[in-house]
Amino acid sequence: MTKCCPRGLPALLLALALPVAAQAADANGAASKQVATAGAHAGMALGATDLATAHAHLHHVVNCLVGPSGKGFDAKAGDPCKGMGQGAIVDAKGDAAVEARLHAALGQAEQGLKATTLDAAHADAKKAMESLQAK
Repeated sequence: MTKCCPRGLPALLLALALPVAAQAADANGAASKQVATAGAHAGMALGATDLATAHAHLHHVVNCLVGPSGKGFDAKAGDPCKGMGQGAIVDAKGDAAVEARLHAALGQAEQGLKATTLDAAHADAKKAMESLQAK
C-alpha cells in the first residue's frame, strides 16, 4: 500500500482549515444576530403609533442590514446592531438565498422610510419583517 501524504500532513491541513471554518461560522452567526435585531425593529415599526417612530425603527432595520459602511447607513438614526458585525448583508455573503431575502427586506424598509402615512409605513414594515423571518 502506498502512502499519499507525508506523516502529519492531514493534521496540518485540518489545522489550516479550522480557522477558515470558524470564520465562516462566526460570519453566519453575526448575520443571524443582525437579522434577528432587524426583524425585531421591523416589528417595532409595525407597532408604532406615529410615523416618526415607524421611520426611526425602519431606519434601524436599514442600518442593521447594510452595516456601518453600507449605502443608506445613518449613524444619527441609531445602530442597534453596533458591534454585531459588518451588516447582515455583508456578513451573509456567499449565501445567495439569504442575500436575496435580505435585499428584499432592505428594499421594503427603504420603501417604508419614504411612506407619508402610518398605514403605508406599517405595510412596508410588515413586508420587511416577513422577509426577515422567512427561511
